[in-house]
Amino acid sequence: MVTLSARGTNWEVLKPILFQSIGQTLQMVLVTLVVGGFLGLILGVVLYGTRPGNLLENAVVYRILDTLVNIIRPIPFIIFLAAMQPLTIAVVGTSIGTTAAMFPMIIMCTVATSRLVEQNLVPVDAGIIEAARAMGASRLTIIRTVLIPEALAPLILAYAFLFIGVLDMSAMAGYIGGGGLGNFAIAYGYQKFDSVVTWTAVIIMIILVQVVQGIANALAKRILKRQR
Repeated sequence: MVTLSARGTNWEVLKPILFQSIGQTLQMVLVTLVVGGFLGLILGVVLYGTRPGNLLENAVVYRILDTLVNIIRPIPFIIFLAAMQPLTIAVVGTSIGTTAAMFPMIIMCTVATSRLVEQNLVPVDAGIIEAARAMGASRLTIIRTVLIPEALAPLILAYAFLFIGVLDMSAMAGYIGGGGLGNFAIAYGYQKFDSVVTWTAVIIMIILVQVVQGIANALAKRILKRQR
């Protein structure tokens, strides 16, 4: 039987577990960003559009959605995981594992994205939107061809920021057996008093964040140059 201790990290045993954990983290993060990011984009556009004086002005809808977002968004994710357990079991069939972790992650990501999208759409020049309306463009066309393209650069940076938040959520998902680098760091690093394992997970997360942020910065810079 192989034992692990702070005296020596047995990478022969840990290497396949580490690669599996990286895969689980990427799975959780990418699925959450794609699904939650898309739903959050829609919700954010609706939030922006239903604000007073905007394309889809509707005070009742805006107040309901705004209140819902304000209720969910401040909840610490570790508490949100526990609170969502009954609904997660009803939808997914279990509250343990990577799939079970992704369900509350997607909900939280949707809410967080919606607010980021709304905040980045608000500064868009109202004159451009009015010009499009004067030309007879439909609301959907204005949103698709004017509103979102005008805010594309800051939206890309917002999604890069969101990536960090989702990566953080994936780490906390380790507490419910969600797997990933968070679970790897806790189970094989913290609980085994092996700082090498813990810092390996930390460094990999830092590298992931740096890569995504670098790509986002480059894309945003390129888009801003084109808009000028």
